Amino acid sequence: MTDQAFSPEETAAVYRAIYERRDMRHFRPDPVDPTMLRRLLTAAHQAPSVGFMQPWRFIRITDRSLRERIHALVETERRRTAEALGDRVDEFWKLKIEGILECGELLVAVLVDGRDRHVFGRRTLPEMDLASLACAIQNLWLAARAEGLGMGWVSFFDPVELAGMLEIPPGGKPVALLCLGHVESFYPRPMLESAGWEQRHDLEDMVFENRWNRRAFGTGE
Repeated sequence: MTDQAFSPEETAAVYRAIYERRDMRHFRPDPVDPTMLRRLLTAAHQAPSVGFMQPWRFIRITDRSLRERIHALVETERRRTAEALGDRVDEFWKLKIEGILECGELLVAVLVDGRDRHVFGRRTLPEMDLASLACAIQNLWLAARAEGLGMGWVSFFDPVELAGMLEIPPGGKPVALLCLGHVESFYPRPMLESAGWEQRHDLEDMVFENRWNRRAFGTGE
């Protein structure tokens, strides 16, 4: 432990939020307290961003009819995804991919228009705007878990259609539908892992040293 470290209890709480965060699909309809929602969005807004560009915007969907239209858009993409999955289509249809109509809050995470003027840190890696937005979403996710709320990231939508629906200006891009709300319980493991869709890879296979595919941990080359 260094002089700048949190207390053991505080450190354990940070790691607990990381390990127990889940991509949730099942929600109770109870509303989210407005003060808590603002606190969570403040945490999102504290995220790091390349060149301090802060490319994120969040649209809160409070119109029920608009939420239903967004749900219909997701269902359209769900069908298109199923058609593209080939042999795994039956497995896919068994999965619950979203909780848009059930969750207490629905947020849309959007990349702001005019991002091209931000060159700092993006000249050779323009996708750093997306990476920055992802950091904001992760902040929101971890804060929600600490507060006992679930969140699910939904990417089944046509971004052009959703942008038009939400009157996002040209150049802006919706990246995620975020279902946020109260849950009966958190999944003990990631839902897709429990369903057998995919398994978490071993850390030893993911971390290299000095050269590609040279393991940093464990034995074997």
